[in-house]
Amino acid sequence: MKSIQKVWFITGASKGMGLEITKAGLNNGDKVIATSRNIDELVELSKLHGGHLLPIKLDITNEKDVQSAISNGIAKFGRIDIVVNNAGYNLLGSIEEISDEEFRKTMEVNFFAMTHIIRNVLPHLRKQRSGHIINTASMMGYMSYPGNGSYSASKYAVIGLSEALAQEVAPFGIKVTILAPGTFRTNFMNQETLTVAQHQIDVYELNNQIEQFTGFDGKQLGDPKKLAEVVLQITDMPNPPLHLPLGSDSYHAILEVRKHEKQEMEQWKSLSLSTDFE
Repeated sequence: MKSIQKVWFITGASKGMGLEITKAGLNNGDKVIATSRNIDELVELSKLHGGHLLPIKLDITNEKDVQSAISNGIAKFGRIDIVVNNAGYNLLGSIEEISDEEFRKTMEVNFFAMTHIIRNVLPHLRKQRSGHIINTASMMGYMSYPGNGSYSASKYAVIGLSEALAQEVAPFGIKVTILAPGTFRTNFMNQETLTVAQHQIDVYELNNQIEQFTGFDGKQLGDPKKLAEVVLQITDMPNPPLHLPLGSDSYHAILEVRKHEKQEMEQWKSLSLSTDFE
């Protein structure tokens, strides 16, 4: 028998990885506060799970709405134990092509919205002296490619913030995990859902990058259901990982990047060490 029932707060819960994590939590006997801009799928799912699922329509970039969603969730279930910052947004375009407004939207959804949730849920987690914050970065938070600069910048930021957060909240019994998924078989790479820079410059050949990106659709290595099961596993660990690549593509690519970084640092070591006072 399950001894401890947990309460999850999940963003981007209506599709893809977020929906699979929601289902995994429910199937585990837990309760879930599931948020998304569109909650039609979640409302239907709630009919199968009685009072264990609370769907909340939420714009995560609006901090007042975030505060309300957290308060309503705690009013319904009494507490929050696991926070999964899963919602994400991708924009393809070179740095010169992307407008300030487009770049800021990427950062708002992928980074600042996450900080809204963390800032407003932490008082509750600190009070109960427990909790697990799971922030979804990406393998693209460890490396970047042409046309992916804004997305990678936002995911690098997620990693940096999460590393600091983990040290800040450890004294209160709160854990932090950074997920770094590779390619998973969701609609993230679908041509119909893809967002690209409005102002395109021919010399950057963005169409080639779009074709390469969407060419992965339906061929991604990762299984979202298996990802959800891993997330479920780490929430039961007394000492879960801080950094967790998910998928063989993510794991191997991150190791390769680290290897090249080490080689580059050794190559230029003399310059690096030359700037200290004698």
